[in-house]
Amino acid sequence: MKKKVIIIGGGIVGLCAAYYLQKEDFEVTLVDQSNLDSGASYVNAGYLSPSHIVPLSAPGVMRKGLQWMFNSSSPLYIKPRLDSDFLNWVWAFNKSCNANHVKKAAPVIRDISTLSQRLFEEIKTSENFTAHYEKKGLLMLCQTEKLLEQELKVAEVAVTLGLEAKEMTPKDIKELEPNVDINAIGAAYFKCDHHSTPHEFMTEMKSYLKNVGVSFYTNEKVEDIIATNKNITALKTNKQTLSADEFVLAAGSWSALLCKKLGLSLLLQAGKGYRINTETYTGITIPAILAEAKTAVTPMHGFTRIAGTMEIAGINHTINKVRVDAISNALGHYYPNLKVTQEEKDQAACGLRPVSPDGLPYIGKSNKCKNLTIATGHAMMGWSMGTATGLLVSEIIANKKTILDIHPFHPDRKF
Repeated sequence: MKKKVIIIGGGIVGLCAAYYLQKEDFEVTLVDQSNLDSGASYVNAGYLSPSHIVPLSAPGVMRKGLQWMFNSSSPLYIKPRLDSDFLNWVWAFNKSCNANHVKKAAPVIRDISTLSQRLFEEIKTSENFTAHYEKKGLLMLCQTEKLLEQELKVAEVAVTLGLEAKEMTPKDIKELEPNVDINAIGAAYFKCDHHSTPHEFMTEMKSYLKNVGVSFYTNEKVEDIIATNKNITALKTNKQTLSADEFVLAAGSWSALLCKKLGLSLLLQAGKGYRINTETYTGITIPAILAEAKTAVTPMHGFTRIAGTMEIAGINHTINKVRVDAISNALGHYYPNLKVTQEEKDQAACGLRPVSPDGLPYIGKSNKCKNLTIATGHAMMGWSMGTATGLLVSEIIANKKTILDIHPFHPDRKF
């Protein structure tokens, strides 16, 4: 008889875990509180970016976050509140904001991100997916000498890690993007990065999984987890009770709340990001991050997406129009002939990214629960690390040697 696995969460990580688990001949069920058509896996910038080797918890970020705390349009906003989970997270985040941590994290991020790129391509090829996917690299566009110097230092580190990156002058940028005017004094160009149109891959993956027998329970919220002797025996949802041999927690920003039901403390905060889509022709063919504004611009299949901000303010889906205006204005500052319409801004959407204190995901089993595999905490890198995380989850549950060393991702790691 096949072993049963229940996955909580149907974002990119949950779907990829289901994909690889069914390949290992497990009977897979996926439960999600949504209709599986919205959230961070659908509104992200679509990058598979090994270049993002510097985690969010980098030197100076906490200080900058404090400076931006009272600026409603700032790229990073950390809302202060008297909440023990939040305060513990802030303390751990601050401890991680150091050069030694960045040095240790960089090769770890590179390895899981490059593996994800390879697996993304393998899935597309082997399952005949037609989802948009391109290898055109990523421009880090800079308007100040200070940011350009910082980005070029990151590029230098990337090269030492075997990633393809180089400096670009305004002339180089124009040759790469001849059909659009760009206001930048230079850029770091990471040829190693790829981009995609997220909803296309998600749609095809859901269809594939349903066709191969994965069961889906959507609009179904997990309300309780029943465990005995460090083993989960069942989940109680708002509609039914479900049992299995193994469980996967890939519930994104909601994962910490569910961990509490097992007496497990997972330091995690929701980081809200926004996106605007424009179907107006932009001429943009190369994805870019507008360095000073911390805003991403991605040419997707049939439209261009502008995405940005990291708003750590608890679990909520309130659209802050000031922040929507901020990413819209950033587009015009770097691409002076481009702008989005008011209607496009009115249709802006947001997603909640699960942010760990050290910028590395949680992947693995906690010592407090034998048959639970945790897969969350990817922050802005969920799309970049999704396929690899799914494979690692399947290897853990199948008791195989994992393709990567998962020690840096341990859910019980100390901060």
